Amino acid sequence: MNIYLLSIILLLVYMTTVFLFALWLEDNSIVDVAYGIAFVLVGWSGLLVLGSGHTRQWLSVILITVWGVRLAVHILLRKQGEGEDFRYRQWREEWGKTIVWRSFLQIFMLQGSVIFLVALPIQLVINAPGGPLGTLDLAGVMIWLFGFGFEAVGDWQLLRFKANPENRGRIIQNGLWRYTRHPNYFGEAVLWWGIFFIALNAQHGIWAIISPVLIAFLLLKISGIPMLEAKYENHPDFILYKSRTNAFFPWFPKTGGINE
Repeated sequence: MNIYLLSIILLLVYMTTVFLFALWLEDNSIVDVAYGIAFVLVGWSGLLVLGSGHTRQWLSVILITVWGVRLAVHILLRKQGEGEDFRYRQWREEWGKTIVWRSFLQIFMLQGSVIFLVALPIQLVINAPGGPLGTLDLAGVMIWLFGFGFEAVGDWQLLRFKANPENRGRIIQNGLWRYTRHPNYFGEAVLWWGIFFIALNAQHGIWAIISPVLIAFLLLKISGIPMLEAKYENHPDFILYKSRTNAFFPWFPKTGGINE
């Protein structure tokens, strides 16, 4: 068995189990909690079953574990007392009687397929890690640290903002959120470029570029920014916020608006 087949089998079993749990809870948004843990499972199963013990394999799996566990804990805390996320509720209403099979295929199996592709750098490193650690690995770690820090701080600032009852119905516009409307998404995209640089030393490592490119595409065009901002498109504060703050890349806000 190779790492790719092992990952497919593991993700199929894992995502099916999460689907059955979601069916029981009537909450498909638990897939967001399961998302980060799936990468941890792929990484550690590959390392323990097929890994050679190469330092690059350990480095990749440890970085993914730190990211995946933090993300899962953050989303779990964010979900407390809120029920099913609005995006999944909307699909539940739209899909009606077809909710079961469409949830299985269009949420859980699709998510599993995305995870397989995004986790490609880790799989490539486990399959054939290449030579000793070098400059690309150092660059990858530095990029990962920057992206991870940006994402984690952005998420922490948002949780703190929402925990204050005075902010109910308001849009966060301070901290990292002053410079980008989605610091967590920006950090997420950046850290996967870091993983890509580490994987470049692996055999066929150039194929790892699928991972950061796919993440950026999903965040910018599909399930990230477009879906989230559609929820707030008529919010007066958000209209002003959007007019002066970059959606993705951090930069100083335009003058003459709400952050002055």
